[in-house]
Amino acid sequence: MPKYIVTIGLEVHAQLTTQSKMFCACPVEVGAEPNTNTCPTCLGLPGALPVLNEAAIEKTILTGLMLGCSTPPVVSWDRKNYFYPDMPKNYQITQMPFPLCLGGGVPLYDMAYPKDAQKSIVNPGKVVKLTRIHLEEDVGKSTHHDKFTTLDFNRAGTPLMEIVSDPDLDSAEEVVAYLTSLRQILIYGGVSDADMEKGQMRCDVNISVRPEDHPKEKLGVKIELKNLNSISAIRRAIKYEAERQIRCLETGEKLVQSTRRWLDDEGITDEMRSKEDAHDYRYFPDPDLIPLRTEAIVERMRSQVPELPHEKRARFESDYGCSVYDASVLASDKALASYYEAAVSADAKVPAKKLANWVINDLLGLMKDSEEGISACPVKPEDLSELVAFVESGKISNNQAKEVFAEMFATGQKAAPIIKAKGFEQVSDTGALEAIVEQILAANPDKVAEVKGGNEKAMNWFTGQAMKASQGKANPKIVTEIVRKKLLE
Repeated sequence: MPKYIVTIGLEVHAQLTTQSKMFCACPVEVGAEPNTNTCPTCLGLPGALPVLNEAAIEKTILTGLMLGCSTPPVVSWDRKNYFYPDMPKNYQITQMPFPLCLGGGVPLYDMAYPKDAQKSIVNPGKVVKLTRIHLEEDVGKSTHHDKFTTLDFNRAGTPLMEIVSDPDLDSAEEVVAYLTSLRQILIYGGVSDADMEKGQMRCDVNISVRPEDHPKEKLGVKIELKNLNSISAIRRAIKYEAERQIRCLETGEKLVQSTRRWLDDEGITDEMRSKEDAHDYRYFPDPDLIPLRTEAIVERMRSQVPELPHEKRARFESDYGCSVYDASVLASDKALASYYEAAVSADAKVPAKKLANWVINDLLGLMKDSEEGISACPVKPEDLSELVAFVESGKISNNQAKEVFAEMFATGQKAAPIIKAKGFEQVSDTGALEAIVEQILAANPDKVAEVKGGNEKAMNWFTGQAMKASQGKANPKIVTEIVRKKLLE
C-alpha cells in the first residue's frame, strides 16, 4: 500500500493595531454599532479617493523585520477584482507584484505545538519559509440569518496584513505550532492583537497530497480550506481533508483544484467552488495610489524590533537560571513575561528561579479559569516577590505561603497583613526552640537511639513533633539545625 506525503501552505490574515482604516480616517473599533464607522472612501462611493495609512505600512515592515524578510526599495498597490456582497467597490486594494515583504520565516517553538505532540516533534527547531507579506484592506462582514443577510461595513477598509507561507508544512501539528508561534511574534511586536475569536487573525489552508514516490518538485492538486475560525478547528480540518484526499487517490477519483469550507459540527469539508487562479482576479495597478519608496521607513523601523519570544526564552535561561520548560512557558506570553520580570526586579535578593516556580505553578494555577489573562491578576508582581521573600527569610513556611497567596489572589491584599491575621509568623528564637526540642528528645529516648544508631532520616520525625508543639509557628530550618546539632554533634 503506497504511503502519502501531505504538503500544506498557509495564508494568514492579521488585522493591524492601527487607530484608523487603511485608506481613510474612519476609526478601527471592535464591537461598534453596525455601519457607524464608515465614509465615502471605505464604502466605495464614486469619486472618493484612497490615502495610504503610514502606521499600517510601518507595522507591516516591522513584521517583516521580526520574521527576517526583505523589503523591496519600491512597492506598489493593485486592484484585485471580484464580487462579494460585503465588498463595497467590487475590487480590493492589495499588493501583487511588489509587496512590502519578501522571504523570511516563522520559527516553530516547541511549546507552540499541541500538548499531545510536544514529546514527539518530528522537526525540532524548524523554521517555516515565507513567500511574502503584503498589505491590503479588509472587507465588510456578512451575517446570515434564516431568510435574509445583514451587512456591516465597519470592518471594510481595516488594514489587513496577509502572511503567505511556502508549501513548507508537513502536518496539522506543525500548522498549530506555526499559527501559535506567529501569533506570539505579532503580539510581541504590538502589530496585531491576533485574536481569532474576534476575527483579528484568520487563516486559509492550502493542502495537497501526493504518493511518496511522486516527484518532490511536483506537488499534488492544491485544495483550499476556508471557514476556519479557531486553531483547534484548523487541526481537525487538516486531518480530515488529508484523509479524504488519500481516499480519493486510492479509489481513482480525480482531485480538482477547489475551495472547500469546513463544517465544524459535522466534522467534514464541503466544496464551495472551483479555485480561482491569479489571472481570474484581473490584477492591475491602482491608478489612485502611486508607488512608495521604503528605504527610510525600513531604517526607522529597525530600532523598533523587540526582543522576540525565543530571544527572551534564552535570556531567562542564562540570566535567571530558569529551566528550558519554565523559560518557554514564561516567554510564550508577552504579558506573563513582563509580569515575571517585574517580580524579579522588585527584590534582587529573591531567587528568580523560585519566582518562576511561583508564577508557573501557583499563579497560573489560580488564573486558569480567568478569561482576562495576567493583566487582570489581583496580585501585583512586587507583592508576589515580597511573599517569596518572606519564605526565603524563614518568616513563614512554604505551605503557609501557599495559603497566604490564595488569600492574596482572592482579596488583592498584600502578604504582611494576611500573615499577621492568620498568626503565621514563625518563631525563630533559638532559645525557645531549643527548649521545645530538648523536651521532645527527653520524652522519646527510643527515637534518639534510632538516630544515633545511623538512621538519620528519623530526625525528620523530631522536626515534625517540634512543629506540632509550636502549632506550626516554629521555623523548620532552625528546628532541623537544632535537632541535628543535639543528636549528631
